Amino acid sequence: MNATEAMNRKVNGRGDNDVDIEIPDTAHQISSDSWFQVAFVLTTGINSAYVLGYSGTVMVPLGWIGGVVGLLLATAISLYANTLVAKLHEFGGRRHIRYRDLAGFIYGIKKHQTTSLMFVLFLSSVVTLVELSLSGRKAYHLTWGLQYVNLFMINCGYIILAGSALKAVYVLFRDDHTIKLPHCIAIAGLICAVFAIGIPHLSALGVWLAVSTILSLIYIVVAIVLSVRDGVTAPARDYEIQGSSLNKIFTITGAAANLVFAFNTGMLPEIQATVRQPVVKNMMKALYFQFTAGVLPMYAVTFIGYWAYGSSTSTYLLNSVNGPLWVKALANISAILQSVISLHIFASPTYEYMDTRFGIKGNPLAIKNLLFRIMARGGYIAVSTLISALLPFLGDFMSLTGAVSTFPLTFILANHMYYKAMNNKLSPVQKLWHWLNVVFFSLMSAAAAIAAVRLIALDSKNFHVFADL
Repeated sequence: MNATEAMNRKVNGRGDNDVDIEIPDTAHQISSDSWFQVAFVLTTGINSAYVLGYSGTVMVPLGWIGGVVGLLLATAISLYANTLVAKLHEFGGRRHIRYRDLAGFIYGIKKHQTTSLMFVLFLSSVVTLVELSLSGRKAYHLTWGLQYVNLFMINCGYIILAGSALKAVYVLFRDDHTIKLPHCIAIAGLICAVFAIGIPHLSALGVWLAVSTILSLIYIVVAIVLSVRDGVTAPARDYEIQGSSLNKIFTITGAAANLVFAFNTGMLPEIQATVRQPVVKNMMKALYFQFTAGVLPMYAVTFIGYWAYGSSTSTYLLNSVNGPLWVKALANISAILQSVISLHIFASPTYEYMDTRFGIKGNPLAIKNLLFRIMARGGYIAVSTLISALLPFLGDFMSLTGAVSTFPLTFILANHMYYKAMNNKLSPVQKLWHWLNVVFFSLMSAAAAIAAVRLIALDSKNFHVFADL
C-alpha cells in the first residue's frame, strides 16, 4: 500500500453519520483538505480572470436592472443546486468522488433499474426536449461526456485568456505586431503544461491557492481603481441595451448562460472528494463561503466596470481602462498566472482519470510518474492549446457548450438526481418543485443553445483560423 492509499483509507472510514463508507479507488489524495482550503479552491474558480469579462458579457446585454437582479438570482440558484449535489456525496454508503460515479450510482441502484430523465438533446441545430430512459451505465457515460466537454472548453478558455493577457502586455510596450495572439497562446499553453507536470493532484495546490488569491486581488483591484478613475472623469455613459428587439432577445438569452457559467464548476464531487470528514458539513461551509465572501470581488469588478464604461465596456475589462503602463502590465501578468492555476483546478478530473487508469501512484517525483505526467498532461495541454490558437474566438462556442453541458450538469441533473435519491423522503410539493426546476432549466438550456448557434452563424462570416484578435 502506498502513502496515498494509506491516507485515503485512514481518514475516510466513517461518514458524516458515523457509518462505514465505501471509498472508490483513486490515484489522487482524498479527504486531506480543510473546508477553508476547499472554499479557496471554489473561490479561485469564481474570481478567475473570467471576472474581467462579466462587465461586457453580462451587464452590457442585460443592463443595470437585469444584470444586478440576474447576478443575485444566479448566486442563489447556484448555491441551491450545488448544495443538492453536496448532500448526495455519501449517498448509499459510498463516497462519490466523481460526478459520473454519483450519476451512475443513483440511476443504477438496483440491477437493471432504469429511470426517466428530462434532458436536452441537440440534433442538427434543432433543440428538442425528450425523455430518455437511462440505466446507471448510460447515466455514468452521459455525465462523463458532458462534464469532460464542459471542462475541456473551460480550460481552452483559460489558455485563450492567458494568451490574450500576454498579448496585452506585449502591446503595451511594443505595437509592431511581430508577436501575434496564436504565439501568445502557445507560450501560455507551455506555462500551463509545466505547472500541470509539477503539481501532482488538486490537494497539492496548497500554497498556490494563496498565490492565486493574491493574483486575483491584484487584477481585480487594478481594474476597479482604474475604472473608478475613468468613471469619475468621463462624460455621461450610455447604459441602454443595444440592438434591435430580436437581437436583444438573443443577447439576453446568451447572457443568462454566462450568468450560470460564472458560479458553477461542473466538478463539485471531485472538489468535495478532497475535503476532510465530515464531508457534507465541511462542504456546506465551503459553499457558504464561496457564495458570500467569495462572490464580493466578482460583484465589485463587474458592477464598477459597467458603471465606468456603460454599453461600450470591453469583454476584457483591462482593455477599457486607462492608467500607467506598469500598472496595466502588472494586472495582465497577474491574470496570466492566475489562469494557469485555475486551469489546473478544472483539468484535475482529467488528470485523476489518467493517473488512476494507468496506476500512477506513489512518489510524484519518481521517474515513471514524472515521465507519465509529461506525456499525458503535456499531451492534453498541447491539444487544448492547439484548439485555443486555432479558434481564439472560442467564446461563441463556449456559450454553446455551456448550454448543452453547464445547464444540464448544474441544474437539470442536480435536481433530478436529488429527486431520484430522496424520492421516498420528499413531499408531493417538493417533488413538484424539483420537476419544475428540471423542466425550466431544460427550456433555458435549449434557448441558450439557439442563441449560441445564432451567434456562431453571425460571427462565422469573419471567421479565420489562427486569428490575431
